[in-house]
Amino acid sequence: QVQLVESGGGLVQAGGSLRLSCAASGSIFSINAMGWYRQAPGKQRELVAAITSGGSTNYADSVKGRFTISRDNAKNTVYLQMNSLKPEDTAVYYCKSEIATMEDVPSSLMDYWGKGTLVTVSS
Repeated sequence: QVQLVESGGGLVQAGGSLRLSCAASGSIFSINAMGWYRQAPGKQRELVAAITSGGSTNYADSVKGRFTISRDNAKNTVYLQMNSLKPEDTAVYYCKSEIATMEDVPSSLMDYWGKGTLVTVSS
């Protein structure tokens, strides 16, 4: 069925930048909202940024002004541009998408998750 694959994580110094990408593939009928979450060891998973099918966005207060979420609907892909990275941004970043599959049509959208990509920001 549907698969989400994140890429672009890595090790950067504080103040540096990374661009994450998440591509959805499979028997996709439609995609509504897409977003990025992150989770550090011992902490709850938190929403970083989200974007609707129409392009409306929202961000966690901790990343406003530094991160930008965008999407390419033709490619079923969502991006997260991360600038001015801080050590506290270190986490595994997960992509989530609300997707209706061809097999489920007509049906409600369901959440699909990627397996995550690690972002490490050194001091």
